[in-house]
Amino acid sequence: MERGVERLGQISDIDLRLLRVFRAVVDAAGFTPAAAALGISRSAVSIHMGELETRLGFTLCQRGRSGFVLTAEGEAVDQAARRLIAHLRSFRNEVNALHHDLRGELNIGITDNLVTLPEMRITDALAELKDRGPNVHTNIHMMPPGNIESAVLDGRLHVGVTPALSRLAALDYIPLYTEQTLLYCAAGHPLAEPGRTPAAQAIEAADAVLPAYPLSDDAQAVVDRLNHTATASEREGIAFLVLTGRYIGLLPEHYAQRWVDAGRLVAVRPREFSYRIDYHAITRNGRRPNRVLDTFLNSLLRGQALEPPGAASVGHPNRKN
Repeated sequence: MERGVERLGQISDIDLRLLRVFRAVVDAAGFTPAAAALGISRSAVSIHMGELETRLGFTLCQRGRSGFVLTAEGEAVDQAARRLIAHLRSFRNEVNALHHDLRGELNIGITDNLVTLPEMRITDALAELKDRGPNVHTNIHMMPPGNIESAVLDGRLHVGVTPALSRLAALDYIPLYTEQTLLYCAAGHPLAEPGRTPAAQAIEAADAVLPAYPLSDDAQAVVDRLNHTATASEREGIAFLVLTGRYIGLLPEHYAQRWVDAGRLVAVRPREFSYRIDYHAITRNGRRPNRVLDTFLNSLLRGQALEPPGAASVGHPNRKN
């Protein structure tokens, strides 16, 4: 056959298939045994070998009554084909490993005092993420709800956990928790007299801590009944003042439970002075695909047995509310 310069050119899928047939012929030392190994006819093997030799521009083997023998060019192509197929196999294995080897980071913003919730959905999802991606770097930022929304929208955070006071069209929401908030006083406070339920008027006249952060309408209705003589920008600040025994204040039930169990706090008329807040995980609507974030969100969804509207799983960031 006539030899050419750079005869092969771009390697195509057809070339790879022909090279695999050639490798089978070499390993089987003949066309007939190679045909049996490949599950095709001997004539098909012969046609493939002829196409490959035409494509390469030289004869790869001598076949006849004397048996099957590789030419010098055939031996060189055999060695090159071995290396090429090995590299392709390595490439395939590395790409497949990406489905298991999570890398990158997760930036998550959380409002304060959620760690004491009995439903450990965030904790469990973070644990699963660490198990599936030991090399993932997780960064937790404790922030006010409004700051979390802004940081998710501008990309500084991948995901946030905030109370659902309002919904923004630019965000996707996954329900997580319903938090019960009660009115508390210290055990030594006049409203905590054993065996007696304080009158509503006495509660409304007592010094109370005002939450200096956004509230739902239901929460604001309860807060408006109280006598605000102090403020706190976070719930921990409310706890500090209530534990002085000089103030009453609204605290999440799960957060106050440690002091209730220790006999230091008492809930005041919980059926009347209480409200609920729903918490959601938020992500930016139309975000770019992110395997680390999607793994975390899917863990949350499995824990909730919930799915976002219009999607069986996370990983479709262009869905709309």
